[in-house]
Amino acid sequence: MIPNRKPNRLKEFDYTSDNLYYITTNVKYRYKCFGHIQNEIIHLNILGDIVKTRWLWLEQKYRYIKLHEFVIMPDHFHGIIEINRVLIDYPNFEVPSVGTGRDLSLQKELQNSPDASRTKVDGIKIKSLSELIGAFKMTASKKIHELGLDFEWQRSFNDEIIKDEEANFYISNYIRENPRNWNG
Repeated sequence: MIPNRKPNRLKEFDYTSDNLYYITTNVKYRYKCFGHIQNEIIHLNILGDIVKTRWLWLEQKYRYIKLHEFVIMPDHFHGIIEINRVLIDYPNFEVPSVGTGRDLSLQKELQNSPDASRTKVDGIKIKSLSELIGAFKMTASKKIHELGLDFEWQRSFNDEIIKDEEANFYISNYIRENPRNWNG
């Protein structure tokens, strides 16, 4: 008999929508393979460096992605990823997190336009959060396997939709402080 698994994503939510998302993914069996914590600082090994490179690759590969705070821990990863269609047409647009003025008005105008919820913008398919994290995990695994090492991520990942600046501040701080609070 196959056990019923609790769905990880919210029903009826569009995970291609412009939002900040906080994600956590773990190494299978919580094997500590990305480095070690010493004096409250993470020291990545070659596997941790691969994970870092693959995370940064997402922003290079997908023009509508902006990466925010992240940390690679010995046996897991935390990061904030933003899907933002404005970045397709305005790749150098600095997305303000808080503020007023012309840039914020432009961002709101663009995000509230009828085209803002399209899954394709200028021929570019907007991938869902699951597809993006799947690409990150798959390419990291592939690079690690190329070293001849056996490696697996835990199935799926945890996510939280960041709804406001207060939540963003709290989560960003949690990510930054994670190595300091490590007791693994």
